[in-house]
Amino acid sequence: MTNAAASTKIFEPAELGPLTLSHRLVMAPLTRNRATADGVPTPLMATYYAQRASAGLIIAEASTPNAVGQTYPNITAIHSPAHVAGWRRVTDAVRAEGGRMFLQIQHGGRVGHPDTSGLTPVAPSPVPLPETIHTPAGRVPSVVPREMTVEDIGETVADFASAARNAIEAGFEGVEVHSANGHLLHQFLAQGTNRRTDAYGGSVAGRIRFVTEVVEAVSEAVGPDRVGLRLSPGNTVNGIEEGDTEEIYRALVAALADSGLAYVHLVHADPDSPVYQQIRKDWRGTLIANPVLPADRIPDDGGIGHGERLLAAGADLIALGRPFLANPDLIHRVRTGAPVNQVRDAYLMYVGGETGYTDYPALPTTQ
Repeated sequence: MTNAAASTKIFEPAELGPLTLSHRLVMAPLTRNRATADGVPTPLMATYYAQRASAGLIIAEASTPNAVGQTYPNITAIHSPAHVAGWRRVTDAVRAEGGRMFLQIQHGGRVGHPDTSGLTPVAPSPVPLPETIHTPAGRVPSVVPREMTVEDIGETVADFASAARNAIEAGFEGVEVHSANGHLLHQFLAQGTNRRTDAYGGSVAGRIRFVTEVVEAVSEAVGPDRVGLRLSPGNTVNGIEEGDTEEIYRALVAALADSGLAYVHLVHADPDSPVYQQIRKDWRGTLIANPVLPADRIPDDGGIGHGERLLAAGADLIALGRPFLANPDLIHRVRTGAPVNQVRDAYLMYVGGETGYTDYPALPTTQ
């Protein structure tokens, strides 16, 4: 392999809100189930993130803004003093290594179970997840979520804002609002999961309302230049059926066009997709693009080639997931053209402990 740094803008500095990033490679949020049962980040997590501090920015894994928003066992949260203290240990460790972090805030909506959270999940409409769900006792049938009242919606908006303030207190540079991958905000956007007839459903304007209210509340809480928004147009994960993908995202981006957000983050971005091209045209701010990499292996170049295609198509930053998971020194490897580690066993991503998490080898820095 050749030295990638000599031929790509990926290693040029970039501005992101109040930050100047040393290069354009971002570590994508990766849920890895290493927190305590009540969502407190562990010392092992501080080690893991500090190992990867050479990323231009780390977007830390999805953290719930309230108890009912919990998706799976041992995921992180950000709604109690213990959560803030646990995350502070992580951000301190990363900052000591020269890194910067945002925290993703995610409410699972119908992607949850009483066996995990102790609560019946809530959603825009009482439409259950069409598959089993992982709980502390293994996979079990999903439950019908409780339809959120207007009061529930207002309280959830306030919980997102409070979670964002907690994240800043915990040492994060900013937050990413998760409106993707079939979780609560995405459920409000999609026709298949949002069957409401009130102001939060029906028309495109109704279905984007909850998302815009969350973004506005979070922006007011911590400043819009410290807020990103993650979207996954057309993604059918967790049983999502959007129904009118092009219309819903064009309206959402238009509604946020003057919001001053730090960025929009597109999951599995395809530079040839009309939806990607339209969002890039309509969104005048920073765009983070997460490329589609082969499912069976990390490319030999660590994903740089896929990132370069997206930069050529107008993306400003490139978010990579599995390459950072398997390569704590990914930046060193791609700068020097060194071989990359492959993910050893996808199962190890979610089972807890050091194996498949903090034990991926780094190259000697002298190489």
